[in-house]
Amino acid sequence: MTIDEYAAWAASVAKVDEHPSNERLSYLGLGLAGESGEVAEHIKKLLRDDWLDKAGLIEELGDVVYYWACLCAATGQQPSELLEASAAKIKRRISEAASR
Repeated sequence: MTIDEYAAWAASVAKVDEHPSNERLSYLGLGLAGESGEVAEHIKKLLRDDWLDKAGLIEELGDVVYYWACLCAATGQQPSELLEASAAKIKRRISEAASR
């Protein structure tokens, strides 16, 4: 399954279209923030306990991807195109930093 196929599937599960209500966008954004917080919680526990629940972290990362994919669909963005744009932006920043 490609990232674009996954996003289409996730959007169908979450009943997201390209014109979501403010309430639906808020729900998805808060879902992403909440799942990101759970990822951070695993990292915090790694620092505290010197042990990583890798399976739990991976599960939470999957939840982050789900909400991210739904938000991509809600804004009419293909995830693959967003990833390409993000990579180009980071490459520009690295190049700019190296030329300083």
